[in-house]
Amino acid sequence: MCGIVGTIGKTDTLPFLLEGLGRLEYRGYDSAGVAVLSGNEIQTRKAVGGVAQLVAEVEQNPLRGNPGISHTRWATHGGVTTENAHPHLDASGKLALVHNGVVENHKHLRDELIGRGHVFLSQTDTEVLAHLIGEAFDQNSDRNRSALLHAMQEALRHVRGTYAIAVIHADLGKFLAAARSGSPLVLGIGKEAQFIASDAAALDGWVQDIIYLKDQDIAALDGESFHLATVNGGTATAPKLRKIQVEARATGKGIFPHHMLKEIHEQPDTLREAMKGRLIPEESTARFTGLHRTNEQLRDLKRIILTGCGTTFHAALAGEYMIESLSRIPVECDYASEFRYRNAPLDPETAVFAMSQSGETADTLAALRESKRKGALTLGICNNVFSTISRESDGGIGLRAGVEIGVAATKTFTSELVILAMLGLILGRIRDLSQADAAEIIESLERLPDLVARTLERDALIADIAAKYAKTRNFLFMGRQANFPIALEGALKMKEITYIASSGHPSAELKHGIIALINEETPTIVLAPQDDVFEKNVSNIEEIKARRGPVIAIGTEGDNTLASLCDEAILLPAAPGFLSPFLNSIALQLLAYHTAVALGCNVDKPRNLAKSVTVE
Repeated sequence: MCGIVGTIGKTDTLPFLLEGLGRLEYRGYDSAGVAVLSGNEIQTRKAVGGVAQLVAEVEQNPLRGNPGISHTRWATHGGVTTENAHPHLDASGKLALVHNGVVENHKHLRDELIGRGHVFLSQTDTEVLAHLIGEAFDQNSDRNRSALLHAMQEALRHVRGTYAIAVIHADLGKFLAAARSGSPLVLGIGKEAQFIASDAAALDGWVQDIIYLKDQDIAALDGESFHLATVNGGTATAPKLRKIQVEARATGKGIFPHHMLKEIHEQPDTLREAMKGRLIPEESTARFTGLHRTNEQLRDLKRIILTGCGTTFHAALAGEYMIESLSRIPVECDYASEFRYRNAPLDPETAVFAMSQSGETADTLAALRESKRKGALTLGICNNVFSTISRESDGGIGLRAGVEIGVAATKTFTSELVILAMLGLILGRIRDLSQADAAEIIESLERLPDLVARTLERDALIADIAAKYAKTRNFLFMGRQANFPIALEGALKMKEITYIASSGHPSAELKHGIIALINEETPTIVLAPQDDVFEKNVSNIEEIKARRGPVIAIGTEGDNTLASLCDEAILLPAAPGFLSPFLNSIALQLLAYHTAVALGCNVDKPRNLAKSVTVE
């Protein structure tokens, strides 16, 4: 979501600030800004739009300085304006602050500050933080660096919500302070400079050593050394230096016009990477060393809960089918955004898997903490093994998908699916899944990357179909069993990047109300592979056609029924039934992508969306 980049060192900070913000563009934002200490005053530049607009503003109104902080904003409180863009100043104009997160009690705090004579220039919750800290600092007679840290501690004790902040002050020279609670923040430790960012991707190439701040940590940087404390005034735990990881690096588009299309075509490789070293053919099972649990401990589990948001929740729904069919363990799927607001019965015989591609999703992190409070085994599945969810889980599994730049998730989705399939295999083998059946599953999984590569060969066909239906105002997506969650995911992809109203449904629900939506202008995408429910899907298609509804069917190579019955047929390689969700999801990713291209949409940065949702 929002991005923070800051630095303090021996040279002008602006080149790093702008480059760092550019690396975070994929996270999604609507405005950007910088603040630097120039001489003995704070100077700011802000712009609505992308980093390119901020660069143009800086070129028109140059500034230099050290230290500096910068920010990309995704609007939560107040509209998209330069006044609401970060950084924000305190009442004195000497303190500048950038902020990720949400201050839930900002209205109460604002009213109190107004009562004490403060005047606000924006509608943001962030400006409240700047004024609150600035006021506490100005009331301290010492007005030194320690006083700023004490002011932050005093102010943040009154804040409800989440925050990652970076602060500079005109009276303190080369000094940068930062704090976090609920939103990620990482320090970069270099020889000539020190850095702070909301994502390690912004720091790659500038430093090798990084420190992930923990919740309630406060950091003080002077360009040569750093000190950690806590919001409550205690001593912070000893920091752990880590080497910045290659997967944090943002990569180019290569031969592809968009990051999304590149990432769709990377899926044969990302699936191989997800399975590498984890499938154990000689034992007809799989292994995840990061779970830190023995087979005996896993066998004692009586229930599994999969929790996540958006695309990840759809992966969880498909995983429910796979895990239950292989292991016979009851599986529940919960929206992470709802999990902590209901009194879910949890116990040590329940495993809660908190699933998040970024590992920083605020709702999923809250669900993880709730499950830990109630005594459940809490495990993480995410793409960033150094994320907050990874660090706070009892154990976890990494997706190994590499950085995903496109806001609409593609390769991380199928990596989540294959992780859940392997998890079902492990749990099945320690119960009653036979070696012969498990060996057949492993053989199928090993074929999966090649089947995906063959599915990608339908790219041109799908592009033609997308162009034909691009002016459609509504789409329906339908599937049965494990392909019902894929229908949900296909509808989400279409909504996210084309802005066409789309909805996913179980095919069996057609006559229970959905059929009222069928008309000549509303295409229905039906997932109908050759499986045990193929004939039932054909029956649904015939009902739609009887009402003159256009049908785009996604089926199996060699099937003549769909080609003759439907308006369009996308036939994918023949595969075992439990692999069809993988292939169907890729076909739907391509369909959404090419529809968006035909409409001229910004595929990699769809409107109003952010890559990492770090606020509720």
